[in-house]
Order: sequence, then C-alpha cells, then structure tokens
Amino acid sequence: MPWPSRKRDKGAVADKKEPDAKIAKTKETSDKEEEEKSSKPPAGSSKSGWKNWKKKESESGGEESKITYCHWLLKSEPESRLEKGVDVKFSVDDLKAQPNQTTCWDGVRNYQARNFLRSMKLGQQAFFYHSNCKEPGIVALVKIVKEAYPDHTQFDQKDPHYDSTSRKENPKWSMVDVQFVRMTKRFIPLSEIKAHHLAHKADGGPLKDMMLFTRQRLSIQPLTQEEFDFVLSLEEEKPH
Repeated sequence: MPWPSRKRDKGAVADKKEPDAKIAKTKETSDKEEEEKSSKPPAGSSKSGWKNWKKKESESGGEESKITYCHWLLKSEPESRLEKGVDVKFSVDDLKAQPNQTTCWDGVRNYQARNFLRSMKLGQQAFFYHSNCKEPGIVALVKIVKEAYPDHTQFDQKDPHYDSTSRKENPKWSMVDVQFVRMTKRFIPLSEIKAHHLAHKADGGPLKDMMLFTRQRLSIQPLTQEEFDFVLSLEEEKPH
C-alpha cells in the first residue's frame, strides 16, 4: 500500500518567508514564477567559496562541464500539511523508514516537472531538499532506481492528486523510484545556496543560472554537473 503522505508540493508551493507562518497555498494557481521566500543571505559570503572550488577543480584536473542536466533536486515537505484531508508530509526520515529506503516519487502535477521526471536515468543522483518549512535546504542524497512509469495516484479517487482527465491508456502523469544514498555531511540551507547564486551571477560562477532561483516553484529541478559538484562541495565547508 503506498505511503499515505507523499513529497508533493505539486511544483507550486514556495518556501516560507516567516519561520512560524502557516502554509496557505495548497494548489498550483499559475506557472508565474514567485520570488523564493528565504532569509537575506550574508553579503559577499560566496566569492571565496567559488574561488576555492575552482582551485580544487584545477588541482584535480577538472574540466568545464557541458550544459547538460544529469543530476536533480527533489523538493519534499517535512512538516505536516493537509491536502484534501491527506497529510502530504514526507521528510528524509520518512524515506529512510521505507522498505529498502526506497519509494516512488508520486503526486507531481506540473507538466515541466513531469517532463524532468521522464528525463531521469537509472543511477542518477539527486539532492533531497526540504521545502515549505521553517528552514528549507538540502539534507540528503538519493538516486534514481527506477525510470519513469505511470503515477498510480492519478487514478485513485481517494488520493489528493487524483486526475479525472487522465486515462490509463494514455496517462498524463509519471513518477520514478528513488532510494536513499546518504545524508549530506551537514544541512545546506537555502540562504547559503542563495548567497552563492547571487555572487555567481556577478562573477560567472556555476550557480548563476541555478533553477532553484529561476524556476522556484518547480518541485523537480535539473542540475548541471557543475551545479551539483559545487553545491555538494559546500558540505565540506563550515556553515556561514
């Protein structure tokens, strides 16, 4: 029986601005991008990190990556929120509690996010991102263990993401299976990633076009190799 609360913000719920604010939005109302609701990042805290990362890449013989998406960021809600009477909470601890630490990533109801799901390849890694909570950010790594197949929740009338317009002979929505790999060595908060993004926009760093800040509403987001490597390198640094 599928886990009753899945990791769906439906590609629409932005992260909270106020730490103790209640979640108001439960439905996707449009594809218009919203400002990512996060605390103001510390000014100028990113450039040294970017330079140090480039130095490490140079020392290891790394090359500039082609602009292709081979990694992902998956948003999930770690705090309880009822949607049509069902709690859609799903934290990394919930994932770890699943058999074989594996689950289907269902409930995505945004076409662009769905297309990204369909582009995922076996073995690719993704960041598990806690969204719509007091402090959003990256908490773990997961990997794709089953490529896209029809999302069963679209046909379940009791599920909050039931879609009466979808047909079994031509399903609208897809899901993948993901498996827990490991926790990041430390929590990497949105505010810290945003500080690097803003600095990289000025100096041409790898996070300058990161979709977390250009298409904030999407719950499934692609990452280039360079974006993934840089963000992962932050786990080795002391938090700002």
